[in-house]
Amino acid sequence: MVGALLLVMGLSLSGPEQIDASIAETASDADGAAAEMLAAAPEPEVIEEMPPEPPWRDFIVGDGDNLSLIFNRAGFTDTDLYRVARDNDEPSLKRIYPGETISFQADTEGNLLALRHLQSPLLTTTYEREGDVFIASDLTRVPERVARDISMTIDSSLFIAGSDAGLSDGMIMELAGIFGGVIDFVMDPRTGDTIHVLYEELVLDGERYDDGPILAASFTNRGDTFEAYRYTDSEGDTSYYNEVGVSMRKAFLMAPLDFTRVSSNFNPNRLHPIYKTQRPHRGTDYAAPRGTPVYAAGDGRVTEAGYTRPNGNYVFIQHGEQFETHYLHLHRLKVKKGARVKQGDVIGTVGSTGAATGPHLHYEFLVNGVHRNPRTVHKILPKARSLPEEELPRYLASIRQPVQQLASLRNSRQVALAE
Repeated sequence: MVGALLLVMGLSLSGPEQIDASIAETASDADGAAAEMLAAAPEPEVIEEMPPEPPWRDFIVGDGDNLSLIFNRAGFTDTDLYRVARDNDEPSLKRIYPGETISFQADTEGNLLALRHLQSPLLTTTYEREGDVFIASDLTRVPERVARDISMTIDSSLFIAGSDAGLSDGMIMELAGIFGGVIDFVMDPRTGDTIHVLYEELVLDGERYDDGPILAASFTNRGDTFEAYRYTDSEGDTSYYNEVGVSMRKAFLMAPLDFTRVSSNFNPNRLHPIYKTQRPHRGTDYAAPRGTPVYAAGDGRVTEAGYTRPNGNYVFIQHGEQFETHYLHLHRLKVKKGARVKQGDVIGTVGSTGAATGPHLHYEFLVNGVHRNPRTVHKILPKARSLPEEELPRYLASIRQPVQQLASLRNSRQVALAE
């Protein structure tokens, strides 16, 4: 307080000139400090705005289109196409398919800067101009694998049950293929049969892109439960095996086609519907829509493929020395005599050629030249192979978790049905 008073007194004792000089000196010092600060401050950074990227123009490939037509439609010439192709030997330039997208990018003068070929959601090839050449680069995307599980009960057929549960047609057919050696999907399924499936779904950008593989599945038919587990052995071969390591792939399919119903079973004393005479019916008739694929029941060689008036279009397949299968009344043949076939290969389609009253497949099974009932012959067929003893511990360890998952799904289903 005293110091402040003395300061005020000191100022009051000084003359006006001294006060003005003091103020001027203080202002001068402030101006100098400000100048020094401005001199020390960095120069403001000048941000240059980048010119906007030239827009892409998209063209959808239509039926009958080729690259030359699309280049011309986009305002470019065959010379531009030649320059891109000259510098690249890429498959995407050799073949384009309807529905694919071809995009172009040009500079302000209309010169081609880049070409982009969207071949699928997983693969895009871009050709960018660098100097006088176009450089190709691929952008590959990998969908996410998401584990799913589903349970269903058969009310009428496997196909309808699978569709109602949300499975794709392809996955339903894969499921039928896995169990095709132990279940005849024409005669065996019954109302109330239950199916449980563990599978993967491929997801891209948060949406389903495609089916992944079936990892494990169980099928309870008339109280008997069949289980199948996907396994890749030490040799790199992938297949399905049951809970003790026996292959689900049997020597022959229980039914050789995608069916709707069976119109006639094996009957050695039946009355022929056309000739009205007592003729043995040495096989099973599968009534199905015309064009339904017919599969080879097992691995073998086509010994006959042709046409006769009684049989219509037919295929005979020899499987080793003992077994032979016959497929009659086909609409179209897909194999020729002498061809080697694998189980599940399409050998023809259902028709009504020859002495047939409607579209159906007549299927016969012969053992050592003698006709046997295709519905029961599997009881004497060779047993399916098992995993080698040294492979079994690795297999059993790999299926431990899916075994528990399938058991949990079955238990949950039983509880839900009981409630």
